Amino acid sequence: MSPTTAWQALAQRPLSFLTSSWPWRSLAYLSGGVVVGAAAALFFTLGLAAGIVLLVVLIGIAPLAGLVLASTVVGRVERRRLRLVDLDALPDPHCAPDSPGPRAWVTTRLKEQVTWRELTFTLLSAASLWWLDLLVLEFSFGLPALTFASTDGTTWPWTVFGAIVLLASPYTVTSWAGARGALARTFLAPRDRELGEELREVRASQSRLLDSFDAERARIERDLHDGAQQRLVSIGMTLGLIRLEIPNNSPEAGLLAQAETQLAATHRELRALIRGLNPPVLADHGLVAAVEDYAGRFPIPVHVDLRLPDRLSRQLETTMYYLINEALTNIARHSGATSAQVYGRYHADLLVLNILDNGRGGADPDRGTGMTGLADRIAAFDGRIQVTSPVGGPTLLQVEVPCHFA
Repeated sequence: MSPTTAWQALAQRPLSFLTSSWPWRSLAYLSGGVVVGAAAALFFTLGLAAGIVLLVVLIGIAPLAGLVLASTVVGRVERRRLRLVDLDALPDPHCAPDSPGPRAWVTTRLKEQVTWRELTFTLLSAASLWWLDLLVLEFSFGLPALTFASTDGTTWPWTVFGAIVLLASPYTVTSWAGARGALARTFLAPRDRELGEELREVRASQSRLLDSFDAERARIERDLHDGAQQRLVSIGMTLGLIRLEIPNNSPEAGLLAQAETQLAATHRELRALIRGLNPPVLADHGLVAAVEDYAGRFPIPVHVDLRLPDRLSRQLETTMYYLINEALTNIARHSGATSAQVYGRYHADLLVLNILDNGRGGADPDRGTGMTGLADRIAAFDGRIQVTSPVGGPTLLQVEVPCHFA
């Protein structure tokens, strides 16, 4: 799968990243940020000055309100520009006015929370973001140009430094563009309460579907535990009684021993299946403990570095556990890896999970590896999964899920 964000593009192999369009897209994003931010800074400075002056004669409220409404234009432009570094489009969260006319439009916009988030982002962009964009561009390209322009032979160390900075510029520019894009998405993405009625119903339907999955899994686990597992125990007891009636050196005793061995193996597999369907450690101690427990029983070494400030919601916790479970199972079955890593952090209302292995690479999640269903469940939480797996490895599975802790 090809990357959908600038940060995901950085996880590619160096040659794949440098020959892709992402460095150029990031350069265009930052260059546009300088232009838009500088224009916003100039417009807001003039508008604020005019509003303060006119406020003396009680008509300054109009220019100030105009500044607030102008931020919606900046928000619209930024959502379009964001497609340069984040291919997932942001929907416009603004509602249509209840009645026609400019007064209804102004009233609606001033009441919407997204308008004030756009104002905050516009002020942030005008005050600092465009300066940072300019500094990154100046450092990446202006500084090397200055060192190359020098003709003094004693400054050759600076020329070498400038060449190193220029060679690193695709990574420098793309890193900052990815961070800036993530910040813009935080301010400009619609909140649940701002979604339309149809989308809210879709969310509710997805939640009900997840609940039904969890209930069905719990029912299967209960039926296996109370039904099939108890029958296997009963069969084992019956075989034990039969053994008492058969001489130890008879042919039937050998067959009975084979049956008992197969029954014990089946019982172990069933217990493992039941534990996998509804692991007690997940319910009792949470995702981190459950993943560490699973990794400790895994056939290859797995380093777990998963830190969360608190327990996740039951639905998300279960989904993330089975996603990690499925990803590690795929590593053991298909990758030829000798080690794997599970790394997870929570920051800025976003849970980021990386699963890395040192296998042969070339993984394709579209070939029915079991990840498609889990990707659908992650999508139900507004999350996304990205797999980067060049031939020769390594393979990185990155998951990003918005979530909130109390």
